[in-house]
This record gives sequence, structure tokens and C-alpha cells, in this order.
Amino acid sequence: MGDLFLGIDTGTQGVRVAVVDAEGTICSSCERKWETVYPHLGWAEQSPGHWWEKILEALEECCAQLSSEQKKSIISGAVCATSSTTIPVKDDGTPLMPAIMWMDARAKEEMRSINATGHKMLQHCGGEVSFEWLVPKTLWIKNKDPEVYAKTDHVVEQLDWLNHQLTGVWCASKCCAVCKWNYSDAAGGYSDDFFNAIGLPDYKEKILLDVRRMGDEVGTIRPELAERFGFSKDLMIVQTGIDAHAAVFGMNAFAPGRMGVIMGTSFVHLSQVEGEPRKVTGIWGPYENALEDGRWLFEGGQITASGLVNWFRENFHTPVIDGNPYKALSEASLEIEPGAEGLTVLDFFNGNRTPYKDADAKGVIYGLNVKHTWKHIYKALLEAISFGTRNIIDNQISQGYDVDTVVGCGGVTKDEQWMQMIADITGKQIIVNEESQAGVMGCCVLAASNGRHYADFQEAADAMIRVKAKYIPDMEKHAAYEKPYQRYLKLYSNLKTMMSEE
Repeated sequence: MGDLFLGIDTGTQGVRVAVVDAEGTICSSCERKWETVYPHLGWAEQSPGHWWEKILEALEECCAQLSSEQKKSIISGAVCATSSTTIPVKDDGTPLMPAIMWMDARAKEEMRSINATGHKMLQHCGGEVSFEWLVPKTLWIKNKDPEVYAKTDHVVEQLDWLNHQLTGVWCASKCCAVCKWNYSDAAGGYSDDFFNAIGLPDYKEKILLDVRRMGDEVGTIRPELAERFGFSKDLMIVQTGIDAHAAVFGMNAFAPGRMGVIMGTSFVHLSQVEGEPRKVTGIWGPYENALEDGRWLFEGGQITASGLVNWFRENFHTPVIDGNPYKALSEASLEIEPGAEGLTVLDFFNGNRTPYKDADAKGVIYGLNVKHTWKHIYKALLEAISFGTRNIIDNQISQGYDVDTVVGCGGVTKDEQWMQMIADITGKQIIVNEESQAGVMGCCVLAASNGRHYADFQEAADAMIRVKAKYIPDMEKHAAYEKPYQRYLKLYSNLKTMMSEE
């Protein structure tokens, strides 16, 4: 029996659990869903207890598909999670309030106050923080719920809490700390001066100071969990990071020149570069050593992506083909020429993450007239999301960092027509791998690396990840999309001031 690896990918809508062998073949897998609660406008919360209940259910079902020998052969495992999904907890892991989801916007005021300091630490994250991140959310808890803050032993992320549930060890992911917590190796880690300036002088009493790199060991699984599921008591849980960032390893997209794009409810764009980076604008980073030592990470993102497809499907009548509404939508989009006959959509239904970093940005459907049908609107929605990805790629390239290949994963990759549209609009080749579950595959690549089975990340990814399809851009269509793309950019520019008005 060869070595096996456990991956647990906790996303916005639920959890995927899989056991994978050293060649990247999934031996067993299971999914469970959980709910998000929206108690106020702009707020989004989940229950940590519900996460754990569903993860245990998924582990039970996953293990039921394995023999006793297979379960004992799982030598290591890893979890990835949404970020920054934030929870104040007691030292034993007891949550003191519902988890504040990554997309929760309640910390806008704290975000603005942090950015207003202009502190030099902000240069390590693209010049400003986002309301999505842990530090503004921690400041919100301190300012708005001081009773909870006073009782809090640790303010942690979903990943930290789950690692503690599995091992009993409290530690932070360097990936999360660098990308979301204002941690920088160049500045010596956390900066007392920065936290004093933003109003968190007591940060060392609240956030986790033990920061471990992706691929480092967290600890062995709790004995009671090993006994319950039939695992070896030596099963090692390995540190990962943000779900999208772990997926980069599961896509084999972490080499310089490649951009990994997680194409789901939101889009996340991740690419690494080598050498000393220049100061950049419009993109998060450069993050030093966030994924790997000696490389810098850039991060772009679109808050609303395939979520807009769901919005359209739920709110407008569309046909169904073979019981599949998405197939009907995909085929309908082919009937409309590039540019949707002058119809332009701005995809900022929940603000813009990059390259504008504009929390006040709004969704727009512009140019409607009586000849337009629902098919035009849907086509324009797909084009808008694709334009948003091109805008992020163009932003990075304009600052001297080339992107030659895009590697995609997530639900959108199942829509071949849309994938080809994204290739045509961006002008970049897009690769899709055989295994679409890039989050769990990334967890397993990381679990198998650093001498546990493979020497390093690249050796593990080359052995475990296989290419399924390549989408080559049609450069004639790329040229045809130029005018609609420029209209998309101009529309935001013209409406930006109005969008910020209350």
C-alpha cells in the first residue's frame, strides 16, 4: 500500500474532503454544504460549530469508502480555508461570536482609518488594506463589541481554528499573515509601530504569533480523531493557507510566468515572480515569501464572478436543456456576437477588489434598448467578468510582470464556451487540469512535499497534476473585443464619482 494524503478544502459554500494517492488519483471524496447568514446589509456570518459538524460528516463518508489499510496509509493531510473569515475564540477554541465571513463588509470604517495612516507597512500589501482582511475585522470587534474583545484569547481565521480542532495546536499560516495580516519578513514580521498607529497596541495578546510556512508541519492529529476514523496516530497535519492560494499548488500554477485563476463564485488571480519587485498599484502585493521562500506573490480578484450567473439564473426566466439551465445559458450566449450589440455590464455587484480597490463600485447594465433580449444581457455579463480578468492581467503586465499562461480551476471551467471567451478576451492560453478539485489537490500536494513523499512542491505537483484541456485564444476575436473592452473601462471611469455618493 502506497502513501496516501488527506485534503480538506473549506470554501464559502461548504467543504470538500478527499484522499489522494501519490500519483494524484482520488481514492475517495465527499462534499457537504453549509449556510451563510446575512444579519445586516453588508454582513455575512457562518457558524464554526456547523463547519465542524459537516467536516466530521464528510470525513465519515470519505473514510467509509476506504479499507482499514488505506486509512492507516494516510501519512499526512492539510486544510485550506476562506480568508479572512475571522473568529474571536477562547484558548480552548470556543467561538465567542459567529464567524465574520471574508466577504463581510462591516469593517469598512476600520479599513479607511488604517489606510489613512499611510503607514510604511502598507507598501507590503499594495498600498492599502481591504475590509475583507483580519486586521480591520479585529479592530471592528475591539471598537464595536468591546465585551467580546475583552473575553477573547485569540482572534483567528477559519484555517487556524480548523487546524486547532484537528491537532490542538494554535499557529498562523504565513500565507494568511503575509497576505491579510500585515506581516512582512522584510519588516521583521509584525510591526509594533504599525499596530500602535492603527489602534491595536495589544495585538500580541490577540493574534497568533507562531507563524508557519506553507508545507510546514502543524502537528499530529488528535488521538480521539485518529481512533474515530481509523487513521494512524502519526498522521501529520501540514500548514497551508488561503483556499485559493492552496489551489495554486493543486493547479501546478506557481511557477513564474503562470497565473492561477480560481474561477468560482468570485475569481482570484495569483502569480509569483522572482527578483526584487517594484512598487505596484491596483493589485495586492508584492507579498514576500507568501507561498514559497524567495518568490513574491501578486494577487488580483473579482468579488462577483460566477455568482452573477447564479443571480441571473435565479432572477430571470431562462430555458433548460437536458435538465441543465447552465447548458441552456451557455448555448444561448453563442447566438450573440462579441460586444453584445452595444450592451455593457459592470460586474461590480459587491464592489471591486482589483484593480480599482473600490468598495463603493456598483453593478451596471448600460446601453439597453428594445432590440436587446435576455440573451444579450447574459452575454454581456459573461463578457464583463472576462473583461475584469483581462483588466487584472493588463494591470500586472503594464507594471513589468508578464503573464504567458493562465491555469484555471473551479466551476466556470466546466463551461467550455465561456473558457474560450476568456481566452479570446485576454489573449492568453488557458490550461484546465484533469482534476477540478484544485483546493483539495493543493492540500495534498503540500502534504506530500518537503520530504514526506516528494522532495519539494514542484516535484509533487509535476507528479500529481495532469493537464486536461488547453484553450488557445482566437486573435481575430481578441481584436473584435477591443472596442467593447475599452467601453467597459470608460464606463467605470465615468461613473466612479457617482458610485461613491450615498
